[in-house]
Amino acid sequence: MAISRTRKEELVVEYRQQYAQSVGIMLADYKSLTTHQIDSLRQRAREQQGQVFVVKNTLLSLVLTEAGVKSADKLLVGPTLAVFCHKDISAIAKLARDFTKEVEEGRFAVKGGVLEGHLLNAAQAQAVADMPSREVMLAQVLRTINAPASQMVGVVAGGIRQILNVVKAYADKLEGAGSAEAAA
Repeated sequence: MAISRTRKEELVVEYRQQYAQSVGIMLADYKSLTTHQIDSLRQRAREQQGQVFVVKNTLLSLVLTEAGVKSADKLLVGPTLAVFCHKDISAIAKLARDFTKEVEEGRFAVKGGVLEGHLLNAAQAQAVADMPSREVMLAQVLRTINAPASQMVGVVAGGIRQILNVVKAYADKLEGAGSAEAAA
């Protein structure tokens, strides 16, 4: 069914807005998915701050070319589902990978994606799915930053502990000597 020119213009505007708000896009090939399966994917993507669109390849290609993404036409062949990610691209990539496992083989496959203006092939998109989430990465960075400070506290506390042990041993020795004199 042909799409009118005004509808195409509306879609281009929608794709531009989605791309401007996104940190990345995952592109997938879908065949014979039921409406229920696509709706399930849309719902799960919304939970991860993403939007799922069945896109018109030529219109998305136009938007990506305008944005400076080169060679996007290689991925935009056949039926294409685009998942625009507004927060954590690794969560959306994991969602796409998990969805691939849930549906029958050959019905859904990640083609690639776009991350920060760079085109990703399927293998690179898989690598994004294997990355830890943003929160996990922040925790790792904070742990790395705090490690030297924690070690320094341990060293200082150890030195103070040693001094206190020497003072206590000396005090115990004096008490022992004092009680021996008192007994004599």
